[in-house]
Amino acid sequence: MDTPSNMLALGTKAPYFELPNPSKLNETENLEDLKGEKGTLVIFMCNHCPFVLHIIDKLNELYEDYNDKGIEFIAINSNNVEKYPADSPENMIEFQIDRKFDFPYLFDESQAVAKAYDAACTPDFFFFDDKLDLIYRGQMDDSRPGNNKDITGEDLIIAFENLLSGEPQEEIQRPGMGCNIKWK
Repeated sequence: MDTPSNMLALGTKAPYFELPNPSKLNETENLEDLKGEKGTLVIFMCNHCPFVLHIIDKLNELYEDYNDKGIEFIAINSNNVEKYPADSPENMIEFQIDRKFDFPYLFDESQAVAKAYDAACTPDFFFFDDKLDLIYRGQMDDSRPGNNKDITGEDLIIAFENLLSGEPQEEIQRPGMGCNIKWK
């Protein structure tokens, strides 16, 4: 089912989290240690969603382009893995290896973090500045599986570039779209 993002209020402080990272033997990692020097993109995603599969390679490219400019990405999987075993922590490790992305991919088994962020869909993007205030949320770009639009990452790139150059963010931010988070 296509679910739009809820569009958390701009200026919201990033809710703190500490979650296990399956690819690091479930060592816990937290927002304070992981956050970027200039900005932090928190992404709610999972392994099997067609919307995530559609954008993951472009997301990885963006990470390669912006990580050395002080922007960190943190991905979080909050799906109910009992009902959706494709999203299990073991499969998160496989997915990360298959898709060759280096940003942390954490497991929110209790779903408390997704609720704190008012996350609704996969992928759901939340971009915070160096003070961890929300400055952008919504879509990565206009592309969706099957709509034949190029995957450009344009909306995120504009948000990143505005932050890095000290410009204000776009007033119109369009909701993302994806599969609903699989709640317990």
